Amino acid sequence: MSVKLTGAKKLIVDIEKHIGKLKMQQLSDRALKKGAEVFVRELKSQFESFKDTGATIDEMTISEPMWENGFRTIKIHWKGPKDRYRIIHLNEFGTVKNPNPKGKGAIAKAMRSAEKEYRNTIKRVIKEGI
Repeated sequence: MSVKLTGAKKLIVDIEKHIGKLKMQQLSDRALKKGAEVFVRELKSQFESFKDTGATIDEMTISEPMWENGFRTIKIHWKGPKDRYRIIHLNEFGTVKNPNPKGKGAIAKAMRSAEKEYRNTIKRVIKEGI
């Protein structure tokens, strides 16, 4: 099943005309930040189930909004003194020696769990801003 959305570009142009390009970018940045907070909260709760030292949870970081492929984007990454970014993919996908670690698929599970609340947060912030 697929859905085709028509008129989205026109809607964005109309909103930009109404509130201005800079205001539109500030609004989308604010919505992305709030949505990222929702996702990180869910991600942290998923990671609690296999927590060891807590370094992976402590090093979760939300980037500032940026342009990527013509869209405003925020990235969730791991940055800190314990360099957990090196092993996140091992927890998510497993290894040859340990194909099913405790945290396998935690990021994908968090994405599915937080999707509805993420979308609702984005909608709410945009409605408040317009």
